[in-house]
Amino acid sequence: MPELPEVEVVRRGLERWVAHRTVAETEVRHPRAVRRHLAGADDFAHRLKGHRIGVPSRRGKYLWLPLEDTDQSILAHLGMSGQLLVQPHTAPDEKHLRIRVRFTDALDTELRFVDQRTFGGLSLHENTPDGLPDVIAHIARDPLDPLFDDEAFHQALRRKRSTIKRALLDQSLISGVGNIYADEALWRARIHFERPTATFTRPRTLMLLGHVRDVMNAALAVGGTSFDSLYVNVNGESGYFDRSLDAYGREGLPCRRCGTPMRRRPWMNRSSYYCPKCQRPPRITP
Repeated sequence: MPELPEVEVVRRGLERWVAHRTVAETEVRHPRAVRRHLAGADDFAHRLKGHRIGVPSRRGKYLWLPLEDTDQSILAHLGMSGQLLVQPHTAPDEKHLRIRVRFTDALDTELRFVDQRTFGGLSLHENTPDGLPDVIAHIARDPLDPLFDDEAFHQALRRKRSTIKRALLDQSLISGVGNIYADEALWRARIHFERPTATFTRPRTLMLLGHVRDVMNAALAVGGTSFDSLYVNVNGESGYFDRSLDAYGREGLPCRRCGTPMRRRPWMNRSSYYCPKCQRPPRITP
């Protein structure tokens, strides 16, 4: 699933090309793409018609398109391969095109949801008083949110009784951080992924949050991280932060800081990449 920088790149593109346009018609080409809209494909298409799209919003990895004249939003689940593309009407259909949204204005572009693996989809939901789709109301603010509370995060971290990487990936604690950016931030902070959260002092927490923000802003500046053609922005372009990764995917390569070969360890059906010298494992107390 794309992490915060990749989703924010898509959100910015949608804000430019889709915001304040009125839906003329919606074509659902594969029912699985709207499976989270329990009333079905016809209902989904009918309920969008004639509504005006507001400014796209994001919290962590979650992206939604509010409908300006209602208390509802279209929530986009990108999954592993979902893409929201803005294409000319005349562009050939993508092989894995699942949903097409056309607009009433004179612009010659339409919004397409393309999903090779069909894990993602679009669905319509009621909003909370804060303007979030109700199904993601439990998601915490992300570290780039101006209202993110550093002190509250530190206190929650201390109470968590977990390890730091597990905590960083807990979307109810801090949203938007996934496997890639967790490894990158921990490398920058010289913290091992299995360090217990209970050992974190306030300065260490703030230092780590600073690195999380720095690495995400650096990724945003170059369009996010793309390892294949499955993550692209709304114009179909890949991001380039994979060329700047210091930890993730660098097993056996020299640490950019000390030269020690980087290591990879299996972790929760994923992998953790780290430097064994710069990021020493925590001592295990009997």
